[in-house]
Amino acid sequence: MADRPGVELRAVGYGHPDATALIARVQEEYVERYGSPDETPVDPAMFVPPGGLFLVAYLDGVPVGTGAWRRSPVLALGGSRSVEIKRMYVAREARGRGLARRILAELESTAVAAGYDLVVLETGLRQPEAISLYESSGYVPVPVFGHYRDSPLNRCFGKRI
Repeated sequence: MADRPGVELRAVGYGHPDATALIARVQEEYVERYGSPDETPVDPAMFVPPGGLFLVAYLDGVPVGTGAWRRSPVLALGGSRSVEIKRMYVAREARGRGLARRILAELESTAVAAGYDLVVLETGLRQPEAISLYESSGYVPVPVFGHYRDSPLNRCFGKRI
């Protein structure tokens, strides 16, 4: 899953040391932006293929990003089988290199290969760069869902794949 020199996307378990270290970093960022970590219930088994996938992005061998998908009951945009994107994150020191876009594209292509036709996700108003990434990648607003559906900061997006 390498697409340019020095970049590798590797499927790992949710409990892989590189994954857990990066998940801790994204949780710290949520605390900075929202005042608390993401409290969405997560079962690591949800990210085990074929019903899910967890990726770690490596830049020159250093783990710098994550992205995952898991089956979702949410349907929108005429889709019939959906996955939810979770744990999209690129470490500050690796941002601006297109890694988030590369992770997102890999998540979409692996979801298609697994037989899904819709991707949904939750993000928040205090993550404008994430919203920009999703909108520029063809995602459109969908009805709110998920753990934060009642939050005024919650934004939900979807894309047919």
